[in-house]
Amino acid sequence: MSKLRTIIKEFRAKFDLTQKDLADKVGVRRETIVFLEKGKYNPSLKLAYDIAKVFESTIEEVFFFDD
Repeated sequence: MSKLRTIIKEFRAKFDLTQKDLADKVGVRRETIVFLEKGKYNPSLKLAYDIAKVFESTIEEVFFFDD
């Protein structure tokens, strides 16, 4: 079964954002970003879109399935 992966941490480093900074920009708690980065939480489509928008990217560039 495929698992959803993310490179949020790498994008945060590129954009010099903390987990809290990103959480504030997309309207969630810092813990949500922690869980996303650890692969313990699958985002809603809206959250995935909002995160990708912060990083000036597409959802597919930030989130992907390992096959």
